[in-house]
Parts: sequence; structure tokens; C-alpha cells
Amino acid sequence: MSKRYKKGIGGEFETGNLTIQLVEMGKIGREFTPTSGAIALHVDDVEAARSELKSRGVSFFGETVDSGVCFQAYFKDPDGNAPILHHRYAPRDVLP
Repeated sequence: MSKRYKKGIGGEFETGNLTIQLVEMGKIGREFTPTSGAIALHVDDVEAARSELKSRGVSFFGETVDSGVCFQAYFKDPDGNAPILHHRYAPRDVLP
């Protein structure tokens, strides 16, 4: 996390020219609603991360996908959001 907000409200992650902000909505007077817009979370080993999450009761949508450049595992987190476990194995200039 590149910036933490005061009072545990949330923070920001800087990734190149993109800032991802995470905020605990109740702490700023807004109601939380899950999103189906996915954020891909980089992991070194999709299967190991998937196994760890499954052991904690996380449900996945189908099997791990191999796009030809990366592995992806789609799941629903405990708050109802739909993130992706992601590991790119091909060089950045290779497209699917």
C-alpha cells in the first residue's frame, strides 16, 4: 500500500500510472455494495493461492483458465466482490 488514510478508512495502491483506492465505505457514510467489476490480483502460483482460499471457504467460478499468456482463477470474496487470481507467464509483449 503506498498511502494509508487516517482512522483506518482505507488507502491507495500505486501501480504504474494507475491508482487503486480501497475504502471502507461505512467509515465515510456510504453503504457498501459488492462489485462484479473484477480486479486481477497477481500471485506467484495461482493453484497454490486458489487452494489456500478454498481451504478458507472461498468459492471459485469454474476451473483455472489458461489464456495462453496467463493463468486466471475467478472467485467471489466474502463481501460478494468478484476478483481474479492472476499470474502472467508470457512476456508482456505477447498477446493472447
